[in-house]
Amino acid sequence: MGTTEALVEAALTQADVPGALALSAKVGWNQTAHDWRLFIAHGRTIGLFDQEAGLIATAAALPYDNGFGYISMVIVDPEWRRRGLARRLMGECIATLRGMGRAALLDATPAGALVYRGLGFVELATMERWEGEGGGAAQIGSAAERLMPDDLDKIVEADALAFGSQRHFLLEDFLARPGTTAWTHDGGYLVMRQGHRAAQIGPLVASSTDAARPLLATALAHARGRVFLDLFTSWPKLAALLEASGFMRQRPYMRMALDRATLPGDLRRLAIAAGPEFG
Repeated sequence: MGTTEALVEAALTQADVPGALALSAKVGWNQTAHDWRLFIAHGRTIGLFDQEAGLIATAAALPYDNGFGYISMVIVDPEWRRRGLARRLMGECIATLRGMGRAALLDATPAGALVYRGLGFVELATMERWEGEGGGAAQIGSAAERLMPDDLDKIVEADALAFGSQRHFLLEDFLARPGTTAWTHDGGYLVMRQGHRAAQIGPLVASSTDAARPLLATALAHARGRVFLDLFTSWPKLAALLEASGFMRQRPYMRMALDRATLPGDLRRLAIAAGPEFG
């Protein structure tokens, strides 16, 4: 292993996707090559390179409209941890967003939250990672309708109200991916895409629990194999549906912010996040 002083910092390009994917897979994360391509195309994604080991650390700042952006993909190869690399890259991402006039948001595990509080982040909401097997949803009411890529404009406005910024580029990317399935019901929608380790459900946007339940139940019944999703704790009736479907809580996430005291959007409409990397 080399020294940290010899590491080369550089913005990632599409040519770095295989190395980035290998790094996220090494630490057991669920991101795919599609995710890495999106970060590189729409955000500032930084890497630290060792002459022998190659890419050993990453972080990404993904700007959205309406004065904020997301920091994520802060990964350090286990052999290089506890050497200040994550904090170094976090500082770069914070500076990037501040330079754009944007507050920084992120979704943190309890261990990560301890570090981020020291950088000035404050906790504004809580969600939980749920894990289970598809095909076991409880039967409720009418099923949601399939959403096709050509229907994108129907959901962009509802998503912006819930999330706090227009995410046309993100939703368009999700819907165009092989293996993605999406549904709409009563003005809301849900997307389920393929991850590296499991299918990922989210976002789920709905005006009420009654509007959200058919979307989630339809997705769970349609899914096959392992499924992950990140549900805000302010939606307890959806948690009950997950429990009835055999899902288990895996870990909490804290949605945290720097340079702002409130979350954008409306968590009364945002039930399941797109993922801790996207918000």
